[in-house]
Amino acid sequence: MAKRNKLTQRQKRQVSSNLKKRLTSSDSGPADDTLMPSQAGLVVGRFGQHADVEDEQGKVHRCNMRRNISSVVCGDQVLFRPGKDQTLTVSGVIEAVEDRKSVLTRPDYYDGIKPVAANIDQIIVVSAVVPALSLNIIDRYLVAAEDVHIEPIILLNKVDMLDEQQHKEVQEQLALYRDIGYRVLLVSCKSGQGMDELAALLKDKTSVFVGQSGVGKSSLINQLLPDAEEAIGDISDNSGLGQHTTTAAKLLRFPGGGSLIDSPGVREFSLWHLPEGRLTWGFIEFREFLGGCKFRDCKHRDDPGCLLRDAVGTGQISQQRFDSYHKILAGMAEQRPSYSKPPK
Repeated sequence: MAKRNKLTQRQKRQVSSNLKKRLTSSDSGPADDTLMPSQAGLVVGRFGQHADVEDEQGKVHRCNMRRNISSVVCGDQVLFRPGKDQTLTVSGVIEAVEDRKSVLTRPDYYDGIKPVAANIDQIIVVSAVVPALSLNIIDRYLVAAEDVHIEPIILLNKVDMLDEQQHKEVQEQLALYRDIGYRVLLVSCKSGQGMDELAALLKDKTSVFVGQSGVGKSSLINQLLPDAEEAIGDISDNSGLGQHTTTAAKLLRFPGGGSLIDSPGVREFSLWHLPEGRLTWGFIEFREFLGGCKFRDCKHRDDPGCLLRDAVGTGQISQQRFDSYHKILAGMAEQRPSYSKPPK
């Protein structure tokens, strides 16, 4: 079992206050006299209004949440009270959530910024040659990872479908990411290529797969964890896109150490909530030039004295990434809800 972090004094006070409060009729969960003493746990599943919490002995308890807890996601370390009657489907209550060392979030049109998974060490950006390799989509996920300060790793799946020439072309396309410091891994569930290297990268880490439907995330999980029994979706004949298969968030453990969070909330990420400056910062090779343009409000297009455009001209920034940046910027304006003011 992973070692639990000790609660801070503030968290202990919060828990103590929660334990003293009587449940009201509008509060979800069982009465206090049906609960056992508080203990530490790890959220390993999220199902609607309930969460599965694993205790330090490895037993999983399905729990309600106190009304004062704003959110609970897979990977959260919590303090909870198991139910005395273990025959009930839902018998425990989560009392408090420990501070998160990292949190993966996504924007929601109605609820603002929503957490998806917590205490993550690395984000595995999964793409594939089928339905299609899109560098722009990879760039979007990289920006999302940079925004929350979680290390991303680029994984290209289904490489067994490439012939020799296509394989060479893909390597050339992905070389630009290696050149700017990202790790890139080519894998195939069918041939086994790269799977040992992937397993080594996941060992003793808490990871999350992100990527569009159809890129083979479930197949990768089944290959890494045969007992996971992840549902695998087909590619739609009409759209050429993958079918959604994951329906509930869960944390899966590797026998040799480490865990993987699988969540339907990480299929796609919109970036409309980011200020333009934050998007620009999310392109890591841009950073050394930021703040040096002639005009403070430089749009990095045809503005005179633009250092980014000059860097493209000298080969310090790739034209592909520069074009992708502007494509994402244009898409943010289109996706932003009408009620949302443009970020400053």
